[in-house]
Amino acid sequence: MRVPHLSMPTSPARRWLFAGAALVCTGALLTPLLSHHTATAAGGPSASTVSTSGGGSAPLLVKGLPDFTELVEVVGPSVVNIRTRAKVQTQHGGNPEMDEEMQELFRRFFGAPPGQPGSPGQRRGRPESQPESVPRGVGSGFVMSADGYVMTNAHVVDGADEIVVRLNDKRELKARLVGADKRTDVALLKIEATGLSAVRFGEVSRLKVGEWVIAIGSPFDLDNTVTAGIVSAKARDTGEMLPFIQTDVAINPGNSGGPLINMRGEVVGINSQIYSRSGGYMGISFAIPIDEAARVVDQLRTRGHVVRGRIGVQIGEVSTDVAETLGLPKGTGGALVRSVEIGSPADKAGIEAGDIVMRFGDKPVEKWNDLPRLVGNTAPGTSAQVQVLRRGKTHDLKLHVAEMDAEDQAQPTPDQPTPAGETGAIAKALGLSLSNLNEAQRKELKLRGGVRITQAQGAAARAGLREDDILLSVADVEVRDTAQLETLLSKVDRRKPLQVLYRRGVWAQYAVIRAEP
Repeated sequence: MRVPHLSMPTSPARRWLFAGAALVCTGALLTPLLSHHTATAAGGPSASTVSTSGGGSAPLLVKGLPDFTELVEVVGPSVVNIRTRAKVQTQHGGNPEMDEEMQELFRRFFGAPPGQPGSPGQRRGRPESQPESVPRGVGSGFVMSADGYVMTNAHVVDGADEIVVRLNDKRELKARLVGADKRTDVALLKIEATGLSAVRFGEVSRLKVGEWVIAIGSPFDLDNTVTAGIVSAKARDTGEMLPFIQTDVAINPGNSGGPLINMRGEVVGINSQIYSRSGGYMGISFAIPIDEAARVVDQLRTRGHVVRGRIGVQIGEVSTDVAETLGLPKGTGGALVRSVEIGSPADKAGIEAGDIVMRFGDKPVEKWNDLPRLVGNTAPGTSAQVQVLRRGKTHDLKLHVAEMDAEDQAQPTPDQPTPAGETGAIAKALGLSLSNLNEAQRKELKLRGGVRITQAQGAAARAGLREDDILLSVADVEVRDTAQLETLLSKVDRRKPLQVLYRRGVWAQYAVIRAEP
């Protein structure tokens, strides 16, 4: 890694000026320290208090820096280095280390690159291609049980044909992959060893932002490297199945899969990701909460894979503008249902595109991406109560959770030609040109009503609406046809933002139309 350096003064005069400046600064720093020492000796305020503007004193909230030596001594023996190898097929038995230009040069002068049939030194009868085991990657892990189970990241062992675990005592053992879950980036390995030093799991719920934590791993294949920092945030969403622990602990390539350790010597996370523009550490790293990882590992150990629930909906975020127009209290969460898979548990339960899921089971959906986690952690076949908000009213629905499959996905509905319709004056003023849907189109789209937008201009276009979108509701009232829509628009205050629900392809979402001032 290239590190910028600081230029220092080189001439004697400049060196003197630099040293003199340092002496002046040092003197300035010593003066208040000596004054404070004198005041304390004379009965002034103690070193554990600071004076406040109100004349009183407050206790110091931070005293000194932590000593990590005991933590490293306790947890260090449980951390392992993981190296993987993969088998690659060399092209026609050629030299894999030779680039294409050099191979082309050999073809021109000798007829074939070295190592291929017809090339100099090629022995007769040698096969044209042979599998070769090459190093694939380096990562970290930790022993979770004394009988040889090791936790790491799924991406550390992904695509590996051979996995070698190097223990703290320098022993190297081949590992068997018990199972890996790419959605959470958790993997479980097994090595043939007993009496190993295992880690203790901590309670993530007790972890606080600002708390000291350390990481032990093998960045750049440097075994047993210790770095320290603090918890920067909890429940950080990065678009994955899990809410991550964000820290400022230095994490680099090779740290993946290593433990994040609290001041009690307990593992609270698995170091998994970094935010970087350069490929190296930039001050932000993410760890998988150990309680979530432990649930995944339990299933990997018993089944070899993870079973998750699904209900057959595609969801999105409820924006602030939409929440305000829906009259939701500030801070209210929820997940916007953008599409419902035909025949899915959600479809059978009566969930519709445009519904906002407020609760699943006995837990509130505080953020839209809480819903996949709540559903995924529900055992398939389980009954669950779902509370949805639909056009200003809440509905409690019951559904049976199905099993998630990697191939499950909603299929787009092909666009259908639309019949001509009449657009009212108010709709035109908002920039909308509309047409009705016929019965065949409504049946195909599984809609009771709705009107198709044939053109969007002005305020409608600024709100994000466009041709072929289908308006489903306006101001929480379901739209049936163009005539009824015009009546609805005549009753709303056009000076206020107008909330509409529309469908684009298989997705339903909200928009807020703001009329011209």
